[in-house]
Amino acid sequence: MNASLEPMRRAFLEVLLRLAMDPQRMLAAGIDLWERSLRGGVPQETAPSAPDRRFRDPAWREQPFFDGLRRAYLTGADWLEHLVAQAPGVDRHTAHQARFYARQLTDALSPSNFPALNPEVLRAARESHGMSLIKGMEALCQDLARGQGQLATRMTDRRTFRLGENLATTPGDVVHEERLFQLIQYRPTTPTVHRQPLLVVPPWINKFYILDLRPENSFVRWAVERGYTVFLISWVNPDETHADVDWEDYLVHGLIAALEAVCRATGEERVSTLGYCIGGTLLASGLAWLAAQNDSLIASATLLTTQVDFSEPGDLGAFIDAPRLERLEAHMRERGYLEGLELMTTFNLLRAKDLVWPFVVNNYLLGREPAPSDFLAWSTDPTRMPARAHATYLRELYLHNRLVQPGALSLAGVPLDLGQVKTPLYVQACREDHIAPFRSVYRGARNYQGPVRFVLAGSGHVAGVINPPSANRYRYWVPKPRPGASPGNAPASAPNADVFASHSNAVASPQDADEIALRGKTDVIASTPDASASSMDADGIASHADADAWLQDAREHSGSWWTDWEYWQSERSGERVPARRPGEGGLRVIEAAPGRYVRSRTLPE
Repeated sequence: MNASLEPMRRAFLEVLLRLAMDPQRMLAAGIDLWERSLRGGVPQETAPSAPDRRFRDPAWREQPFFDGLRRAYLTGADWLEHLVAQAPGVDRHTAHQARFYARQLTDALSPSNFPALNPEVLRAARESHGMSLIKGMEALCQDLARGQGQLATRMTDRRTFRLGENLATTPGDVVHEERLFQLIQYRPTTPTVHRQPLLVVPPWINKFYILDLRPENSFVRWAVERGYTVFLISWVNPDETHADVDWEDYLVHGLIAALEAVCRATGEERVSTLGYCIGGTLLASGLAWLAAQNDSLIASATLLTTQVDFSEPGDLGAFIDAPRLERLEAHMRERGYLEGLELMTTFNLLRAKDLVWPFVVNNYLLGREPAPSDFLAWSTDPTRMPARAHATYLRELYLHNRLVQPGALSLAGVPLDLGQVKTPLYVQACREDHIAPFRSVYRGARNYQGPVRFVLAGSGHVAGVINPPSANRYRYWVPKPRPGASPGNAPASAPNADVFASHSNAVASPQDADEIALRGKTDVIASTPDASASSMDADGIASHADADAWLQDAREHSGSWWTDWEYWQSERSGERVPARRPGEGGLRVIEAAPGRYVRSRTLPE
């Protein structure tokens, strides 16, 4: 049997054996399926409030055959997933795997994925005299060739996007370069800036420009316009020469080296930081590493969709156990890295209903070109993972969860203890995140000693983060102010939750930012009620045992969490100083942003 199918076989076999040992449960499940079939209804997920895009063609409801097929499929899929979830006596990891693979199976077996059962495909074939299917087969062959035997489905038309032209266009310059990264300093757009520079640590799974897509949704550009001297790490796309690069190399020769370079460029001794996803996990490691040495180089840290406690890692956990990890490590040793396409496929499988099968239907069954999308242009530009670093990440963090165990993980000879971290933290999670589930992010946030502000955004791992205020989309939840500061995890001098929310439009433009700088922030704070909140447990981390309790007590606001973060960050970034330009400090300009490293591609266009 193919090794990749072995975990699925084992999980299903265990569930089936457990169910077979409980005839009463099986009988009840059979009766339940019979009753569902007689009712002819469909699960709640397909209600008008949450339409299933697979069945958006009117024929799925208007024609009796297709309507019956749709109902039968949805009923059976929902029944199977519930049956697997109810299997008694199955360990947590196996149960998680079984539920995950059951969903993969039902997603794959949707009638919309079969040309003879999809009315839209049949209509397109009839109207085009079969040319839609021929074009689809041509696209399939091209994608197989592009992936060198692996299926590399095109999810967007990448030809419409060019780095430096309509992606990653925020003006800046590469001012420092090492084997693992280039450091970009962005050019200021305001006469004055906050004294403390801001270093952005993006993930090295995919590329940094998720934070700098188009001008209208670029977090980097937005931060620059609000008067921050923004530096950003552009990670190298590793190859076989990076096989021995480990997690501690990303720490010492990546994060720490970048922090020191920022200090040389600006003349400052302390730096504000922001890490996203695995970049945030590295930043958390760096905070503990510096804390162990009583080093206060980092003044504040923002962690976006960042896990440090991997006890409940979400659907990615279905792929991670000791036998599978051993096979993966052996596979990576052969080349010295994990190929980007393999990692991209894994992430797509986490949401196959949205990220695999719609493109199979559109590209191969309907013979259509995929639509342009900046998000998908980024997500289909994967990077390789160095063999040793990726193995350490999966084994030490995902499998053994050592980052939250004091002293269990050492980097560059220094034992890490998140409980020693006193740096002010802004921890952001996304409510529908399937990669870094918000409950896992919240649990991790309880490990720090210093003040933590936890904020929950709507949507998922990417859309929930890249949500500019101008889009006026989604919602976010902030903690209610609580009387009485709690020990540990208590804010040093944070305004209450409503102050953050009411400040959403207080700094709406670069001109406003400089005006505030000139007259002093005290005017803004004094004009807002209850601004002095040193006695308030505004984060709620210490007061709530879990994320659900926190959410029940949180306050909901419409729009983007960015404005909440900006107020929090501005309070911790010092006074305004004359704007700094790349090359004017201690580092020279090497080349214009976005630089060379980000242009190294794994897949052809």
